[in-house]
Formats: sequence, structure tokens, C-alpha cells
Amino acid sequence: MSNNILFVDDESNVLDAYRRNLRKQFNITTAVSGAEGLAAIQTQGPFAVIVSDMRMPEMDGITFLMKAKSLAPDAIRMMLTGNADQQTAIDAVNKGDVFRFLNKPCAPEDMANSLSDAIKQYDLINAEKAVLENTLKASIETLAEVLSLISPDVFGRTTRIKRYMLECAKILALPNLWELESAALMSQMGCVTLPEELTKKALSLSPLNEEESTQYNRHPLLGAELIVKIPRMEAVASSIKYQHKYYDGSGSPADDLQGDEIPIGARILRVLLDYDLLETAGLRGNAALEKLKRRPGKYDPKVLDAFEQFLNEELGALEQEVSVTQLNSSMILAEDVITKGGTLLMCKGQQTSESVAERLTNFWRNGAIANKIKVFHIKSADDGEAMT
Repeated sequence: MSNNILFVDDESNVLDAYRRNLRKQFNITTAVSGAEGLAAIQTQGPFAVIVSDMRMPEMDGITFLMKAKSLAPDAIRMMLTGNADQQTAIDAVNKGDVFRFLNKPCAPEDMANSLSDAIKQYDLINAEKAVLENTLKASIETLAEVLSLISPDVFGRTTRIKRYMLECAKILALPNLWELESAALMSQMGCVTLPEELTKKALSLSPLNEEESTQYNRHPLLGAELIVKIPRMEAVASSIKYQHKYYDGSGSPADDLQGDEIPIGARILRVLLDYDLLETAGLRGNAALEKLKRRPGKYDPKVLDAFEQFLNEELGALEQEVSVTQLNSSMILAEDVITKGGTLLMCKGQQTSESVAERLTNFWRNGAIANKIKVFHIKSADDGEAMT
């Protein structure tokens, strides 16, 4: 609920007064220390507003609000203190991203008015965020689907990478799933700037000469430059930029980032893209995963563990052969769909969305493909909270 408020103050009598005076208007949770407040955010949130005293032992209000911001970035933060020092106010605003700075003692009606203003700000920010994210979701998914229809060998892989990405993110309990989904779908965007034959050669694991390698290794940077121009896509662009960066710091771009400094989206992409290439080369399931494990230092161990957990569940999915007219969005292609003339139409791992099913149906009616197609009947990643 948007009227959930967290008060953090080391004086119990002050917290009791908040509860008495504000309980009829707001849902009040209290904590007597910064550490207890952080625990409340993790176990009792989400909170629309977090109000903290400044002077507390062990962890002051500015430090607490900085940590609270990382745990609950959408919450509106307010500072309440008896210290009227100007520098304190400046630090509170700049470091804790504080919405309002109030002096102790604060009259109940003033506190209630400030909380109401903060809740309005919270509702406004989250409403705008929902609209923007849903708009981006629809736009990115449409663009990715069009690209996969036009060039299935290059962009068709992104639909299965997206599914892998979301499942790994859920296992890792990562926030902002829409950003990770977008990074997966747009990860190969830079390939539009490359000759088609070069991308096909790279994805088939054919040897590249020095000039070709240089060109291909630039596609993440080029893709990031395209994506970063879209509002609120900075984190997505960063994941795309570093998708060729290994956990030990090797790979591209050649900078000092390594380990957990590399964006988590990029660390997941590095595992998934290498796994996908191994599958293209003929390795399947655990055999491909074991080969990744034999590359010490190259991948985030947490990501490898999460992906292995997902794969073990995935391998238990039911493979079935269905007619083209039976395809629906709950199915995943279990094999490449190739026309009778030898042209790759759809890549395995692609979800059979309405447009995909319609395209395959049209090709079947024209006699270009067989009527039977192998699919997996598994839960779609979109059944979760990918873009909420």
C-alpha cells in the first residue's frame, strides 16, 4: 500500500508519539536503529516513505538513508533532526537523496502534511515509471520480434537468451527485471551495423581474421551507443556494452572493470551467449555447461550456479511434436525450423508468439515447411514479474 511509512529513531518515546498521532492516517512501522530499519525494509516493505532521525548511535541518518536508497530506491526519504546545521541538510539531500528536511520537534499536523506530500510524490513517480516501462517493454519486444523475423540466425537467439536471462534473474532474486529482459533482447543490436556474412560467420564459430574480429568485437559498444539514447535505458546500455567482458576482467572493452564491478546484466549475458554458441556448435545441456565450468575465472560463479539450476529444470520439460495450427504462446521451439529449400526460418528456443505462429502457418499453407514441429511445453518467463 502507498501509505506504508517507516520511522527510524533511537528514541522510543518519539516513535511512540508517531504511532499515536499518525496511525489513523498511515500504516506506521518503527525501528530504533539504522540496522533495524534496514532489516524492516527487507522484511516488511515496501514502504512509500522512510523517515529517519539524523543523530543515532552506530549509524547516523545520512548513512542509513544512503543504504536505504540501495535497498528501496523507489521509497521517498525524509530527514528529521534537531540539528539545524546547514551542512547536515546539504549532506542529507545530496547523499541520501532526501525529499524533505524537517526539524525536531515537528508538530503532528506538519508531519502529516509532509508525509501526504511525500506519498503523492511516490505515487507520481511510480505511475510515470509504470507507464514508461510498459511503453519500453512493448516497443522493445516489437522491435526484437521484427528483427528475429528478418534475421533469425542473428536475432532469433535473443528470444531464448531473454528467457534464460529472466529465469537466472529470478533465481538470483534480482530487481528491475525489465532492464535485464531489455538487455537480452537488445544485446545483438550492434550487429545491424555489421555485414550480415560477418555475423553469420561469428555465430557459426568459423575462424575470424584480425580485421573481422575487431569489427565483430565492437558490436556491443555500437549497440550500447544506440540504446543509451533512449530515456531510462542507461543500465540496459551498460549491460550491452560489457557483454563481452569476462569476470576476471579480460575481454572487451579493455578497462579496469572486473568481478562484481561488471554490471550484473553483462555477467549473465556473458554466460548465456557463450552457452548459446556452444549449443550452436553441437553441445547440448549439461555438456555445454560443463565446458563453461572448465574456464576458471571467466564467469561469475553465482550466475553459473543459477543457470545450472534453471537448466536442470529446463531439461525436464516435455518435448512434443505438434501441428503448425496447434502452436500457441506457451510453447518454445525445440529445434530450428528450416524450409524445404534449406532456409532457416526460426531458431530453436524461440517462443511461438502470435506473430511467429501466424508466420509458420503461412509457410506451411504454402508448402514451404512440414506440418509437424517439435516444441517444449514449459512455463513462459513472461508469466512472472518481468516488467512489473
